[in-house]
Amino acid sequence: MARSSNLAAMSVDALLKLRDNVDSVLSRRAKDLKQQLTRLDGERGRRGRGIRKGTKVPPKYRDARSGATWAGRGAQPVWLREKLKKGAKLDDFLIERKIAASRKRTAKKTRRRKK
Repeated sequence: MARSSNLAAMSVDALLKLRDNVDSVLSRRAKDLKQQLTRLDGERGRRGRGIRKGTKVPPKYRDARSGATWAGRGAQPVWLREKLKKGAKLDDFLIERKIAASRKRTAKKTRRRKK
């Protein structure tokens, strides 16, 4: 790395050439970093990872009379809260679903840490 005393001793033409070289190296590195970021964003999109905000979940509970549903996330809806106060059980409103074999969760593989 150049010291300030060396820079002070350099001619104007040498300083201009040095500035051009620094600009070209910085712009090349910035371009490489932008390409890496776009590649990473593309990979995240293909894998389906990313922000989960706004993802829809199938309903888990249903009111038989009104047909209102609740996915089990967030605050309990008013219709469910009122029925629970009257003595109903949460299991009474469960929607039975058949889980396809392809959707069953597989056991997580455990990784051993190297010591």
